[in-house]
Amino acid sequence: MFLLLPFDSLIVNLLGISLTVLFTLLLVFIIVPAIFGVSFGIRKLYMKTLLKIFAWATLRMERGAKEKNHQLYKPYTNGIIAKDPTSLEEEIKEIRRSGSSKVLDNTPEFELSDIFYFCRKGMETIMDDEVTKRFSAEELESWNLLSRTNYNFQYISLRLTVLWGLGVLIRYCFLLPLRIALAFTGISLLVVGTTLVGYLPNGRFKEFLSKHVHLMCYRICVRALTAIITYHDRKNRPRNGGLCVANHTSPIDVIILASDGYYAMVGQVHGGLMGVIQRAMVKACPHVWFERSEVKDRHLVAKRLTEHVQDKSKLPILIFPEGTCINNTSVMMFKKGSFEIGATVYPVAIKYDPQFGDAFWNSSKYGMVTYLLRMMTSWAIVCSVWYLPPMTREKDEDAVQFANRVKSAIARQGGLVDLLWDGGLKREKVKDTFKEEQQKLYSKMIVGNHEDRSRS
Repeated sequence: MFLLLPFDSLIVNLLGISLTVLFTLLLVFIIVPAIFGVSFGIRKLYMKTLLKIFAWATLRMERGAKEKNHQLYKPYTNGIIAKDPTSLEEEIKEIRRSGSSKVLDNTPEFELSDIFYFCRKGMETIMDDEVTKRFSAEELESWNLLSRTNYNFQYISLRLTVLWGLGVLIRYCFLLPLRIALAFTGISLLVVGTTLVGYLPNGRFKEFLSKHVHLMCYRICVRALTAIITYHDRKNRPRNGGLCVANHTSPIDVIILASDGYYAMVGQVHGGLMGVIQRAMVKACPHVWFERSEVKDRHLVAKRLTEHVQDKSKLPILIFPEGTCINNTSVMMFKKGSFEIGATVYPVAIKYDPQFGDAFWNSSKYGMVTYLLRMMTSWAIVCSVWYLPPMTREKDEDAVQFANRVKSAIARQGGLVDLLWDGGLKREKVKDTFKEEQQKLYSKMIVGNHEDRSRS
């Protein structure tokens, strides 16, 4: 029989005591508060401490940069090219006027100088593309001790370097293991809890248990990201039989909203771990999952969603109509399908604070595992959520107009740029219709002026 030496026995005892203390702390300060939906204010105190450290580090860097006479920040602007809101006709008139004595009214035919307008517009679009830059992380103007968020900083002092190294140790050696343990706990409880609730007969008791199991598990997952969330206007939270529509920055948008409300999810059936979670969740709650072959069938999707929202006893459906993740600086085109089914829409605006960690998921650059690792090694995820008043489609409004009205309300509340571009341009080429519109404008300008002169 193997006997432990006194020193080995001491190490085993210390390890056992450490694990017991760690589990007790997790239970008392994280899991139990998550069950009852309360907070001890530890995360807010942590955030305030970080803000003071960031402020000191930024002042120290500014002083060091001034002493060494080098630029600390990259100039931050919303665009690198000044653009005046003028029409195609006005700009071509100006080009013709500066190039010769002829103006557009006296020249109905094509003129060679017109190509300079299209060349300039093309170069402006390449240099300052308002679409592509929405799919890359926003660089901060101040440092948060994360090298991934600002690549323009240089070595300033030994104290700052030591502080950065200490931050790496805290994030990777303390916070990361703790967060992985919490995420594993939350996901495990979600799978086990929803599976057990699924065996109960339908009724109020099953609905009550399902709601609280979902809320508890999502709140644990929120704590796994050290997410500090401020919810505004909770009186406008989505109600049964409605659609919760929000702007989309990250997969964790679902956790952010579901930790404060009880929703039916919509999505494609997956395999692997995600598939296990989906199958467990649908046993306890009427989520709407589609097979891969059904996703492209718009009529089938609309039918399933319509049937769900028409039953006022069913949970509100959570939908992100942009269809892709945007870097939280803007809101892009909402797909009209969700707005055609005639349900009450509950808009929600989500705005993340990138100072503590960038929540944007650039799916073309990072896989899900890499993204989650970046999230769990950030300082925290800080965001604000606004519940807007419910909106319904007006009589003289089509689905596209309704979608744009909802999008504008979300952008206005969240302080985001309202763009008409389709988020699908992240992976697809520009449709020919966009190019044809510009061609039609130019031809209409030439032909229209020619016809007007023929009549006179």
